[in-house]
Amino acid sequence: MIAVVLAGGKGLRLWPESREKHPKQLCSFVGAKSMLDHTLDRLIASGYKHIIIITSDALLNKIADRITQRPDARQIEVLSEPEGRNTAPAVGLVLSKYYADSDQVLGIFPADHHVLDIPAFVETIQRATRAAENNHLATIGISPCRPETGYGYIEKTRWEVGTIPGVFEVNSFCEKPDLATANSYISTGQHMWNAGIYIGKAGILIEEFQNHLPHIYEKILLGFDSYISSYPELPSISLDYGIAEKSKRMAVVPGNFGWCDLGSWNALTEIHEQDDNSNICNGEDIMVLDSHNCIIKQVQKSVVLFGIDNLLLVETDDIIFIADRNKAQELKNLTDFLNEQKRYDLL
Repeated sequence: MIAVVLAGGKGLRLWPESREKHPKQLCSFVGAKSMLDHTLDRLIASGYKHIIIITSDALLNKIADRITQRPDARQIEVLSEPEGRNTAPAVGLVLSKYYADSDQVLGIFPADHHVLDIPAFVETIQRATRAAENNHLATIGISPCRPETGYGYIEKTRWEVGTIPGVFEVNSFCEKPDLATANSYISTGQHMWNAGIYIGKAGILIEEFQNHLPHIYEKILLGFDSYISSYPELPSISLDYGIAEKSKRMAVVPGNFGWCDLGSWNALTEIHEQDDNSNICNGEDIMVLDSHNCIIKQVQKSVVLFGIDNLLLVETDDIIFIADRNKAQELKNLTDFLNEQKRYDLL
């Protein structure tokens, strides 16, 4: 089995902790380890002996240096894209190097998600791997705990796939819904959050590229070096839209392992304990009095809150960022503004 970790994103919704030169997969939001290291740890625990990290040319050296510090570095390979073209071309990059081994099972994982229950994660991946070995393209659906409008959804059928328990046929993929639609999804019991994880044989993936993304397929067959040189010609398209939503081989494995995609500062509520006033204090020296619903990430300076509600405060080496917590989902507007002001030093 080969695990493919997609680690080329910027994650600017977690600015200023996540920056272009230090994106969220390299940031530490839980303990001292980066999100990438947490991802690699749970993939090793799942039995993967060969892990390929796909990143950008700009991040290649930084990630490669980090990998050399790991005791399992020999199991990890780092490949870089000349430019970001979304997730389907990134997967094609791996296939251009390993497509000859058609029975090899590939697992495709984001680098920047968090998982609370590792044993449950491992069990879910094992079920998905069994489905892949039976020539299905498996994806992981997260059992929803609330009507979430920030995630895509997978609708499963009521029928299990073949003789594999806990693996279901996919009825449809659903875009990010409005609140009323999200509530209706929860009520059906058939809809799950899309975690963006895919597991399938290399040969099956190749056939899916041939059927649905023939331009990328043709480049894959020319081999790794040719594929890299043709990168600017590739379409910018996600694996979800390019293949998963069109494939007749999809199967979904429901999972319940404390998953969080950590897409914004408000998502810290899912992985950190809150105090009696619903504050999240991530740091060694934070004092809070008469304050409610605040998120604080502190590094060096002492932080004292008094009489403040719904505050987001993030300290980094060079920035102290303060905002209304209700604006946490709108940080792209702020980073666009900084870009317009040519404050590239802050991005």
